[in-house]
Amino acid sequence: MLHDKKFMTPTLIIIGVIIILAIAVIGMYNALIKLKNRVDEAWSDIDVQLKRRYDLIPNLVETVKGYAAHEKETLEKVVQARNQAMAAQFGGDAKKQVEAENALSSTLKSIFALSENYPDLKANTNFIELQRELSDTENKIQAARRFYNGNVRDFNTKLEVFPTNIMAGMLGFKSREYFEIENKEEKENLKVKF
Repeated sequence: MLHDKKFMTPTLIIIGVIIILAIAVIGMYNALIKLKNRVDEAWSDIDVQLKRRYDLIPNLVETVKGYAAHEKETLEKVVQARNQAMAAQFGGDAKKQVEAENALSSTLKSIFALSENYPDLKANTNFIELQRELSDTENKIQAARRFYNGNVRDFNTKLEVFPTNIMAGMLGFKSREYFEIENKEEKENLKVKF
């Protein structure tokens, strides 16, 4: 009987260690899945706002066309940038989508610059409402980008810390890229001249 107790103690310790390790692995895996899902949800929030912007742009272009018919090139650039951004959205490449969205943001600025040359357009209630909605949408896109980037930060940090990094590598979890502004002009402060 004494011999059986000596044998049982190491066996129980080994079983206990295995159970603790299994619980730790399950906890790490669940935490990674939870963070991955938050990143995916945040990316989806960006997509919703981008879709809203895509829907507003044709109305804005049509409104401007009525007042600035000879600005056809500018309007075509906006429509082309919108189409490229929409195509990039379904391509699955986050980096290409970010680049396309940054290009679209730049071309949208040209439409609002046009309004300065056309006082009637600037005073048009439809144009003003579309401009307000687009501005509101841009603010929501910025908020969604910040939310996404915060979740990417948390997810990437979890992937890099020990011991989760070992398990994440074995299970194929990959770090995500931030949604950043690529255009250096957009990062600069706006210069206002009177």
